[in-house]
Amino acid sequence: MINIPDFSRTISQTAVGPWKDFLLEAVQKRYQSYTHGELAEWESLIDELPSLSAKQVELKKEIRVTGLSELDEDSKNGFIRQLQKLHPWRKGPFHLFGVDIETEWRSDWKWDRIIHDISPLKNRTVLDVGCGNGYHCWRMLGEGARWVLGIDPSQKYLAQFSVLQKYLRREKCHMLPLGIEDMPHSMGNNAFDTVFCMGVLYHQKSPIQLLYQLKNLLRAGGELVLETLVIDGDENSLLIPQSRYAQMRNVWFLPSTAMLEIWLKKCGFSDIKTINVTQTSLEEQRTTNWMTFHSLSNFLNENDKNITIEGYPAPKRATLVVTKR
Repeated sequence: MINIPDFSRTISQTAVGPWKDFLLEAVQKRYQSYTHGELAEWESLIDELPSLSAKQVELKKEIRVTGLSELDEDSKNGFIRQLQKLHPWRKGPFHLFGVDIETEWRSDWKWDRIIHDISPLKNRTVLDVGCGNGYHCWRMLGEGARWVLGIDPSQKYLAQFSVLQKYLRREKCHMLPLGIEDMPHSMGNNAFDTVFCMGVLYHQKSPIQLLYQLKNLLRAGGELVLETLVIDGDENSLLIPQSRYAQMRNVWFLPSTAMLEIWLKKCGFSDIKTINVTQTSLEEQRTTNWMTFHSLSNFLNENDKNITIEGYPAPKRATLVVTKR
C-alpha cells in the first residue's frame, strides 16, 4: 500500500531526504511486528476497488473527487459496500465520486479553526504525527505544502489513506505506519518546517518526552502545531484520570492550557500562542453509517453533557502554535 518508488523519489527532493533509508527500514520492522493478515486482505480490497478517473480534485476547501462520469446506482452501492469494509471511518469527511463518507469526526471543523493562525504551509515540508487516516495531510497539501508525510501505526488507517491515494494520485503526500518512537531521535538540519501533533499528547505516559521528540523533528525556526485535551484552570491545574476518561483507557495527563504553555517553554519552544480552545460538541464527534460504534454522546453523562460518564470535565481541546528556537 506504500508506493516506495514515489516516496523515495519525492523525499529525496526535500531537506529530510537523508532520512529515507532510516524511515523505510523502520517500516520494514513495523511490518515484521504485525501478527495478523489484515494488511494483505486490505491490499486486495484496494486492488479490487473500481478504476475511476478523476475529473476534478479539491483539497483546499474540502476533500472531494469528481469523476469523469457519474456512477450508476448499482455501481455506487457496490462502491459503498467495498469502502465500508474498512469500517470504522473516524477522520474525514471525504467525498469520492458522489459517495459521501460521513466520518465520526468532522475533522474539517478542526482544520477551519486553526488554519488562519498557523504559518502558511506553502512550500513547506510537513510532518503529521498521529495522522489517523491522513485527512489533514491532504488538507496540508491543499494549502500548498511542498511535501507531506503522515505517520500512524494503524494498519487500517494506512488502508484508508491508500484508498484516497488510489483516486487522488498525489505523489507528494505519503503515509507510513510508524509511531513517534520509530522516528529519528534528532534530525539536525535535515528536519521538517512544520510538525503537526493533534490528539496524541494525552495518550503519552511521558508528555514531556513527546514534546522533546517533536522538537527534534523540527528545523531551527520551524513550527509545531499541537492540539490536545485540556482542562480549565491555572498553571497548577492538571487532571490525571484514575481509570478511564470518556471511556478511553489510555488517557494519562490533561493539563490546563496555562500548564501546557509552561511545559512547552521548559522544553525550549518560543513564541508560544494558544490559538483555540473548544469543547467538543455532539455534532463534531458522532456515530454515523460509516462509524457505527459508540461515540461522544455515549461517553458523556446523560443528564449533564458538560461532564463525562466518569464525572470528569467533558472533552475540551486546545491548539497551540510554537516555534523551535
